[in-house]
Amino acid sequence: MKVLVALSGGVDSSMSAKYLVEAGYEVVGCYMKLHAKPGYHEENIRKVKKVGEFLGIQTHVLDLEKEFKTSVYDLFINAYKEGLTPNPCAVCNKNIKFGALWEFAKSLKCDKMATGHYAMIEDGLIKSAFDKSKDQSYFLANVSPEILPFVIFPLGDKLKVDIKADAAKIPQIAELASQKESSEICFVETTYIDELKKHFDTNKPGVVRLKDGKAVGKHDGYMHYTIGKRKGFTVDGAHDPHYVLAIDPAKNEIIVGLKDELESYDFETVNFNNFTSNDEFECFVKIRYRSPKIPCFVSKSGNGAKVSLKQNAGGVASGQLAVFYDEFDRVMASGFIR
Repeated sequence: MKVLVALSGGVDSSMSAKYLVEAGYEVVGCYMKLHAKPGYHEENIRKVKKVGEFLGIQTHVLDLEKEFKTSVYDLFINAYKEGLTPNPCAVCNKNIKFGALWEFAKSLKCDKMATGHYAMIEDGLIKSAFDKSKDQSYFLANVSPEILPFVIFPLGDKLKVDIKADAAKIPQIAELASQKESSEICFVETTYIDELKKHFDTNKPGVVRLKDGKAVGKHDGYMHYTIGKRKGFTVDGAHDPHYVLAIDPAKNEIIVGLKDELESYDFETVNFNNFTSNDEFECFVKIRYRSPKIPCFVSKSGNGAKVSLKQNAGGVASGQLAVFYDEFDRVMASGFIR
């Protein structure tokens, strides 16, 4: 069986390729150029070629910069312009890593593709990784259900600490075991605001208001804020912490309130991505990557879904991905919060 492995020049993807070679697969590697960050690709490609030579596999470099800009980067920039909190990695996984890269794999007559993501596939569903501290099932929940039969996650049942230890014993790739881990958002060098500054004047002071419309302070520009943030703005005369409840990009205003005003027991999603055949189900939802799972009831509605929470979820942010899990930590569906 021929498998294309997405190689980044990091330890996870490199060891994924090694495990597949050892398992008897015919493996080819591919490095994706997704952006034009100066000096970023040259070193990574050197490492990918070195890994390919060590494993005796062919490696390709695939230029997807145009596709990435259109389907990931521009959406990221425009989302902040609209006052949303985007999740570019989830979009990239769907459109690029498990979209355009899979098309390239098929052009090479590959039967399957593999990545270094920490996740598993069980009964046709994405499942949380064995290493919960590295689990990436959340970021994978936006991929097309149709591709799952063709995907392998070699690291899903392993611990990161063991993978790095294995790599450190191999002279040809030992350098990968000690290098700094890559950022989740590959094109952001420092902070998202620095990226937005390339396109907008982000420092436009504006008015801070309460939910009743009363002006109570000033802020530095609405793009600096996400739902739930509690610093970086003034609230005149306040004795208790205030949090961002909503963002009005048209007026360059933010609406703030006390912590209990962040409480939310329901929300809606768009682009509902259902891995099951059910239009209604009880499950658990994560509204952010690091948030705990909250029990809920999901009902499909048009191309989205209505979600009723059984516990409070503070700081539900429009644009973020909601991921729905069953009791076995398997992804049932996902959708972007409206």
